Formats: sequence, C-alpha cells, structure tokens
Amino acid sequence: MIFLVVFLTFWFMEFVAWATHKFVMHGFLWNLHEDHHVKTPGFFEKNDTFFLIFAIPSWLCIMLGTLYANTLAVSIGAGIAVYGMAYFLVHEVFIHQRFKWFRNSDNLYLKAIRRAHKMHHKHLGKHEGESFGMLVVSWKYFKQEMEAQRKRKLQTS
Repeated sequence: MIFLVVFLTFWFMEFVAWATHKFVMHGFLWNLHEDHHVKTPGFFEKNDTFFLIFAIPSWLCIMLGTLYANTLAVSIGAGIAVYGMAYFLVHEVFIHQRFKWFRNSDNLYLKAIRRAHKMHHKHLGKHEGESFGMLVVSWKYFKQEMEAQRKRKLQTS
C-alpha cells in the first residue's frame, strides 16, 4: 500500500508541476520564473525558489507523518520527494546541464523530453508557451525525434 501511494503521488505530481508551471510560473509568479527563460549571469536563478514550493509540503508530510505515525502522510511526502529528485535529474542535470552529468543519450524518450523542453524555451515571454510538463510530453516530440534518428542513420550509412 505504501509503495502504491508513493507511486500515485509521484505521477500526480507531474500534473501538479504542469499546472504550476503553466498557471503560476507563467502567470502571477512570472517574475520568479522569467530568469529561467532569459539567461542571467550566475549559477542560481530566482526560479530556484520554486524548489521550496514543492520541498516544504514534502518535508511537512514526512515530518508530521512520522511524528503522528501516519504512513499515508509519509508516503505522500516521499512521493513528492521522489518527484523532486526526478525533476532535479531530468530538468536541471539532463535538460539544462547545470551539472555536467548525463550529457548524451540515444534514448528516444529522453531525447523527446529534451526536444519538448527546448520548444518550451523558444517562447521567451510568459504567454503562448507550450509543453509545460516534464515527464509526460506530446507524442509529436517522439515522432520528431524518431524522424531525426532515421535521418542520422541514413547519413551514417
């Protein structure tokens, strides 16, 4: 049961992250997210404060769930935390290369999410964006990546 709650919370967080990205980050808190779209000098971005928006509920669920022996709360907090780790590895490390790990991959799924995020960043303003999710992206990016792979194979043969 605990694993199921962690798993369901993890996938629910993809929807929460999508909605937060589309309506909050590209909405009334654009001032905190803008530097993620328009590169500014330095390693840290104001956008990094969104980490707290997701980390605090996770920490509270785990802490209070532990204090009150509530495994449901701990499981929800763990699901949020696991999503946060996935976000860090996929978005910060793999897509934006803020850390120089996992630079190259021939994995179709990883290339498709990288392509979707690149399309998201083509829009420098807060309006008219696309592809606000992180792990679930439109099928069109998979098709584009499959076509790009097919063309690369033709060029190398």
